[in-house]
Amino acid sequence: MTRRPTSRTPSDQPEREPDGTPPQPDPTRSPKAPKAAKKTSEKTASKATKTAKTAKAAKTTKTATPAKTTKTTKSAAPAKAKSRKASTPAAKAPRKTATATAAPSPIAPDTPGTPATPVSTVPESDRSRLLDGTHHDPHSVLGAHLVGDGVAFRALRPYARAVTVVAGELRAELVDDGDGFFSAVVPLRAVPDSYRLHVTYEETDLEVPDAYGFLPALGEFDLHLLGEGRHERLWDALGARPMTHQGVPGTRFTVWAPNARGVRVVGDFNFWDGVGFPMRSLGGSGVWELFVPGLGAGELYKFQITRPDGSMTFRADPLARRTEVPPANSSVVHESAHVWRDEEWLRRRGETPVHEAPFSVYEVHLPSWRPGLTYRQLADQLPAYVSDLGFTHVELMPVAEHPFGGSWGYQVTGFYAPTSRLGSPDDFKHLVDALHRAGIGVLMDWVPAHFPRDDWALAEFDGRPLYEHEDPARAAHPDWGTLEFDYGRKEVRNFLVANATYWCEEFHIDGLRVDAVASMLYLDYSREHGEWSPNEHGGRENLDAVAFLQEMNATVYRRCPGVVTIAEESTAWDGVTRATHHTGPGAQGSPARGGLGFGLKWNMGWMHDSLGYMSKDPVHRKHHHHEMTFSMVYAYSENYVLPISHDEVVHGKRALVSKMPGDWWQRRADHRAYLGFMWAHPGKQLLFMGQEFAQGAEWSEGHGPDWWLLDPAYGAEADHRGVRDLVRDLNALYRAVPALWQRDTDPGGFAWVDGDAAEDNVFAFLRTDAQGAPLLAVSHFSPVVRQDYRLGVPEEYAAWQEVLNTDAARYGGSDTLNPHALKPDASPSHGRPASLRLTLPPLATIWLRPA
Repeated sequence: MTRRPTSRTPSDQPEREPDGTPPQPDPTRSPKAPKAAKKTSEKTASKATKTAKTAKAAKTTKTATPAKTTKTTKSAAPAKAKSRKASTPAAKAPRKTATATAAPSPIAPDTPGTPATPVSTVPESDRSRLLDGTHHDPHSVLGAHLVGDGVAFRALRPYARAVTVVAGELRAELVDDGDGFFSAVVPLRAVPDSYRLHVTYEETDLEVPDAYGFLPALGEFDLHLLGEGRHERLWDALGARPMTHQGVPGTRFTVWAPNARGVRVVGDFNFWDGVGFPMRSLGGSGVWELFVPGLGAGELYKFQITRPDGSMTFRADPLARRTEVPPANSSVVHESAHVWRDEEWLRRRGETPVHEAPFSVYEVHLPSWRPGLTYRQLADQLPAYVSDLGFTHVELMPVAEHPFGGSWGYQVTGFYAPTSRLGSPDDFKHLVDALHRAGIGVLMDWVPAHFPRDDWALAEFDGRPLYEHEDPARAAHPDWGTLEFDYGRKEVRNFLVANATYWCEEFHIDGLRVDAVASMLYLDYSREHGEWSPNEHGGRENLDAVAFLQEMNATVYRRCPGVVTIAEESTAWDGVTRATHHTGPGAQGSPARGGLGFGLKWNMGWMHDSLGYMSKDPVHRKHHHHEMTFSMVYAYSENYVLPISHDEVVHGKRALVSKMPGDWWQRRADHRAYLGFMWAHPGKQLLFMGQEFAQGAEWSEGHGPDWWLLDPAYGAEADHRGVRDLVRDLNALYRAVPALWQRDTDPGGFAWVDGDAAEDNVFAFLRTDAQGAPLLAVSHFSPVVRQDYRLGVPEEYAAWQEVLNTDAARYGGSDTLNPHALKPDASPSHGRPASLRLTLPPLATIWLRPA
C-alpha cells in the first residue's frame, strides 16, 4: 500500500487554553436576562443576533419559535442568549445565588393556573455536577418526580427568564433557583403522562416536551448486544436516530464513551451550549443517551465529553450517518428517504459464486473521475460509460468521510457516512441504484486498518485510548502517522464488523475491498527489532486482527448473500481466501488456524513481476522471462484479482503506458499487448481509470483523467480511442467466453503451450471452460513479426479462428493479422500431436478459438 499524506488539523476547531483544554461553557448565569447567544464549541461562524421575529432557520443560527408551537418545535436556546465565558474546573466563576420567592398557595391540582409551591433547590452535589458536565444521571434530578407533597418539576434552562409546566389545562410556573435551574412542587397525585415546558426568554417564548420526562430510548436487548460486542446493526443503536418515542417525535442521541465523566449533546438547536442537554449513562454499558423531542433530520450536532481529568472535548459522532462538508466537521442528523429500485439486481447477484463468474473491474476515484460532479450527476454519466466499456463492476476508492482530500479517502473519520463533498447519503444511494440498474456491481474500498489523529474524531475519544490500542507502540502506525484500531476490544471489533455490514445492507454495496490487510496481520509490520512484542505464542502474527477479519468476513457472508470481500494483502500469508472454518498450518509455532475468509485477494506479486518485465527493453526481456511465468506457480493458492490500481500510477511510478519502453508507437503496442495478456491470465481483472485510454500522465486527485485526449480535435485522439476500443472488445469477449473466467480457481482450466520461449519473448497457453472448450492466448513481446510460428494445439479441433488481435488497425496497430481460419496439421509440437502455424504481430497478444 502506498504511503499517503496524513490528515490536516481542521481549521474550525475551538481554540485551546494554554493547558490544552478547549473552551468550556461557564456554569454561571447573568442576573439579568441575556442579550446574545454565542456558540462555545468549534463553530467559527458568527451567531444569531436577531430576534425570533426576524431570524431565519439558517444552518448555523436556528431560532426558537414563539409560544404554543406544535409538538415538533425544536428545543432551542433563545436567539438572544448571552455567551458563556470559557472556564475550567479549576477556575469557576461564582454562581448566581437563588433569591427568596414568595410561595403561592396550592389549590386543586386540576384547576387552570394552579400555583406551585417552591421545592428546595437542586442538591449542591447534583447542581455542581450538572453545571460542570459530570453528571451520570441527569434524569434522576431533572424532569418530573413524585414526592411527598405532589410532583416535583425541575428544569435546567440557561438564559430563560421563566419556565412554566403545561399539562392539559394545568399551568404551573416554576421558581428560578439560580444557575439556570427552575423548580417547584405541584400538588398532583401522579406524574402527568405528558407535559410540556413553556420557556420564556427575553424576546421570545417556546413550548416543548421536557427531554428529561422520557424513559431511555435504547432497549435492554440492545445494551446486552452492545456489552457482548455482537450488535450486528450497531447503527440502529448508536448515533443520532430520528424516531417517535413515547408518542413524541424527536431524535435519540447515543454514544459509547465509557471513560467519560459526563457527556452533553450540542448543536445548532442549543447554540452549541450543552449545559441544558446532559446525557445519561446507561448502567455499565459505557453508552450515554438522550432523547431530544422536536429535533429531526438536518440538525448539526456533536458530543461534548468531559474527560477523566475534567477537561472537555467536542467530538463528532463515530456513528454519524451524515457529516458537514469538510473542512467543517460536525455531524448531521440523517433519515433516509431513498426508495430502492434494484430488486432484480440483488436477486440475481448471488446466483453464481464470484470466483466462477466474469469479474472485470473499473477502479474509480469519484471526486476526480469528472471533477465537480455530484453523486446524482455521476449517476447520469458513470453507469453509461462503464456499461459501454463492458466492465462488470466498478470499485470506488474510499467513500467514507475523510477530512483531507489528499488522502484519497484512506484516512477515515466518518466510518458510517459517505463523504458529503459530493452530496447526501441518499444521493450516494441514488448512484449505487443507477449502477445496479445498468447491470454494474459496486465494490468499495474499506479502511479498517487505521484512522487519523484529528482531535475532534476517534483519537482518545473520551479522554483515554478507546478505539486505538492502549499501548502507544501498538497504536501508532509507523508509516502513515495514524492510529491502529484495538482489534482485541470487543466494542471496537463490533464497531468495525457492523460497519462492514452497514455499507452492504444500507447502501447495497456488492463488495468490500479491504485496504492494507498486511499492516493489520503482522505485529512487526514496518517496525524494527525492539519496536514490537510477539504474540502469546512467540510469533509475529496479530492474533486479534486475525480474529477480527475472520469475524468480519463470516458476518458479511452470512448477512449479505452475493457480496464479496477482497483483500489487499501483499505477503504470502496462508489462507487469505480460505474459509474461516477450514484450518491450515500455523506459523512460527502458532497453532493451526482457519482461513481469513475473504472471497478474493489482490495478486500483488503478479502485478509487480509483470510490470517489471514490461518495463524492460524487448532485447533484454529474455533475461526476465520467468517474471511473467512465475505467477502460475502459485496462481491457485488463493482466489486472485490481477490489479492495475491507482497505487501503480502515482508518486513517480508513471502511468501504465508510460512504463513501457521505446517510442510512442511501441509504448502503445506494449500497453495493448499487456492488457490482452492480463485479460487472458487466470484471475479477475482490475484497471484504474485513465488507463483504459492510455493516459500518459500520472493520476492526480486534483484534476482526474485527461479526457481531452479523447477530443476529436486533438491530433493523437485516434491513438487513445484505439486503446479504449480494445478494452471494450476485451471485456465483450471476456464475458462471452467462459474459458476466461469459469475456472479461474481450478488448475484444470489452464495449460501452458509454451512458457519457455524466452528467446522469442512469447507466452502461449490454453484456457478451458467447464465443458472443455478452449481459448488459445499468445502474447508476443518483441517488436518484430514472426511468420509461421508453430504452436501445439489439441488435435480434436479442425480449425481455429483469431478472435482478438491487439495489433489490429482499429486499435492503433500495424494490422498484422491472421485473417483466415487456421487448420492444424499433424506435426507434433510442444507435446501435442497437432500444431498451428501462426503469424505473430509485433508487440501484440492474439486470442484464437476453435472455428
